[in-house]
Amino acid sequence: MSTRSYPATIAAPVEHELVIKKSRFIARVEPVGSVDDADAVILRVRRTWWDARHNCTAMVTGLLGDQARSSDDGEPSGTAGVPMLEVLRRRELTDIVAVVTRYFGGVKLGAGGLVRAYSTAVSEALDLAALVHRQSLTQVTVDVDHADAGRYDNLLRDWALHHGATLGDPTYGARATLELWVPADGLNRLADDLAAASAGSVIPVRGVERIVDVPA
Repeated sequence: MSTRSYPATIAAPVEHELVIKKSRFIARVEPVGSVDDADAVILRVRRTWWDARHNCTAMVTGLLGDQARSSDDGEPSGTAGVPMLEVLRRRELTDIVAVVTRYFGGVKLGAGGLVRAYSTAVSEALDLAALVHRQSLTQVTVDVDHADAGRYDNLLRDWALHHGATLGDPTYGARATLELWVPADGLNRLADDLAAASAGSVIPVRGVERIVDVPA
């Protein structure tokens, strides 16, 4: 079983400025949870830089990055929003919005120059951003006697460290229930390792799946 790959996002907003032939390009990239969140970021940036000639935008949203939108905001068609969007796509990012504010410096850049300027502004901003990867993990619970809880807790803690898993919170009832969140490609290995450590007496039980953010 293989682990499905999901687009990454960024951990926090980043703002970056560059000047090309006297025009100021102020790029802001920000993580968002929805299209509405992205629209709110765009509105805030436009209010901040209200006197700029252009506030061009691109966004990608959805767990699989299946929603995308861009705007040239008055620049020649295809010279701003789409190049910005292509940078986000090329970086395999989602739940992110990019806004590039331009203050015209009096020198025309031409279509090719605009494409390079807007894509470079977003690319350089992303170079400064901390990435957050996303991964699908499956809940696994293990019931053991209270007397054995410490030993199996240590075993699972060490196993998680070496197999990209995350230890959950234990619960205590008639027996101790230990919890682990495991990548898909580690589920069979965990079952084999537990069987070997317990002579087959401890059997992991699979539960729900969830998507978790993992800092790069």
